[in-house]
Amino acid sequence: MVVQAQEGRLTERGRVLIATAVPAERDAVARGLSEAGAAHPAVDVVAVGVGPAAAAAGTATALTTAALSGRPYRLVVSAGIGGGFQPDAPIGSVVVADALTAADLGAETPDGFLPVTELGFGTVTHLPPPSLVTDVAAATGALTGTVLTVSTVTGSAARAAELLGRHPGAAAEAMEGFGVAEAAAAHGVPVLEIRAVSNAVGPRDRAAWRIGDALAALTEAFGKSAPVLESWNRT
Repeated sequence: MVVQAQEGRLTERGRVLIATAVPAERDAVARGLSEAGAAHPAVDVVAVGVGPAAAAAGTATALTTAALSGRPYRLVVSAGIGGGFQPDAPIGSVVVADALTAADLGAETPDGFLPVTELGFGTVTHLPPPSLVTDVAAATGALTGTVLTVSTVTGSAARAAELLGRHPGAAAEAMEGFGVAEAAAAHGVPVLEIRAVSNAVGPRDRAAWRIGDALAALTEAFGKSAPVLESWNRT
């Protein structure tokens, strides 16, 4: 099952919630917004925790608190660094998700992996508003594609190939997007995901990771996408 976000726009009173996993990502995003002159009370950047469960809980808490205060969010952005599928998403590049998919939510069977949708319940994919994806990708020069949410980071070529076989449109993997999207969907709020690539999806080699470069790319991406987010906030 696929959940399609509404093509609505933020109201004047609406706000943008940007959810990252860890403080380093939060600070990189906030730095980009500030450098672009977009630091604004209507944009909040919060670190909600690592993994889909923590991301869902933290995002849901922020959304509920805002709604109860009478200042609801009208857009949620999952942001951070992640792995890129080679060669399309090289280290240091940026990916804007055109779909947020839970890659390992389901069951292993003798015939292979079955997502929960094929088991007869749940959902595995959320779709951001297409126009927002297009506008942010154009502003940042980012690649668009599916961003997979995994609970275990890929560490082998075989696993990377398996994921691409099941999700041929995958451009990147991370650990929070689907959780953020589930919370957003529960509140009826559109979601977007932006990832800067710190490592190649495949054999685990921490020496080859470029976390600093990815955080710098994340800062640059949010500096460039700030006008798009602000436009959504004003209209």
